[in-house]
Amino acid sequence: MREFDLSNARWCKSTYSGGDGGEDCVEVAHDFPGVVPVRDSKAGAAGPVIVVGSAAWAEFIRTVGAMA
Repeated sequence: MREFDLSNARWCKSTYSGGDGGEDCVEVAHDFPGVVPVRDSKAGAAGPVIVVGSAAWAEFIRTVGAMA
């Protein structure tokens, strides 16, 4: 399994995360060619991160968008 240095990752939350402060959100990091690191914002830097292939992430976003 490949390791990624996420110490300087710029984490982003969805603009759809709501007006409650956005504590219950998924965050993604950009600037990692070919992959998208994903984490639960409640856990923050101490929590686990999953790394998803860019194509799989794009398909997930497309599918979720189609369900909305």
